[in-house]
Amino acid sequence: MISSLLEDYEKVIYLDNDTFFFNDPSFLFDELDKHDILLTPHNYPRDPKKNQNWLEANFKVGLYNAGFIAVNKSAKHIMDWWADCCLYRCEKSLLRGLFDDQKYLDLVPIMHPNTKVLEHKGCNIAGWNNEVCKRVEQPDGSVLIDNKWPIVFIHFNGFTNRAIVNGDDPLLKPYFDEYLKALLRQDSSIKAEDLWKENTTWDRAKLWAWKLLDRFK
Repeated sequence: MISSLLEDYEKVIYLDNDTFFFNDPSFLFDELDKHDILLTPHNYPRDPKKNQNWLEANFKVGLYNAGFIAVNKSAKHIMDWWADCCLYRCEKSLLRGLFDDQKYLDLVPIMHPNTKVLEHKGCNIAGWNNEVCKRVEQPDGSVLIDNKWPIVFIHFNGFTNRAIVNGDDPLLKPYFDEYLKALLRQDSSIKAEDLWKENTTWDRAKLWAWKLLDRFK
């Protein structure tokens, strides 16, 4: 899809459909004047003395989140390669070292040095990076990441939403409320709990396995 769009457009930004913007993202297009590819790290916890499951997740799930990628025409060959990788195998397999389309992105900065890993920690905020990307409430009620970066966009997937509603990521609650209101304006039949409940057997199995591993660490 991205490769096809690059045939007609100079720059393309892909986002998962559960992403919502809160501040101006135009600087991302400016970055694509200097860099051919932009990636956002998951920013999972990585302390080997605690949260070892998260440390290992960097290598099992991938360093970069495939819910965001920005490219310009000079990176079309990398997008063609990525598409070929996904055609080869797009599956979760610890044995093969694969995680859907995502783990392949670990190779991108090596294959294409003009790749920028975004330093702006307000991009792709999610429930899994609340330790590395510290949320700091400001006097006006807004939140800065590491007391420096404004929140540009949040990845409201099930994990993030559960962390917010369970009180594990409380400073994102106003942002979630704004996101939910926007969804309801488009479709009033949406149920809030559908945004965070485990919807599949795979989801429930992952959650169960994660809690079990945590218990024995």
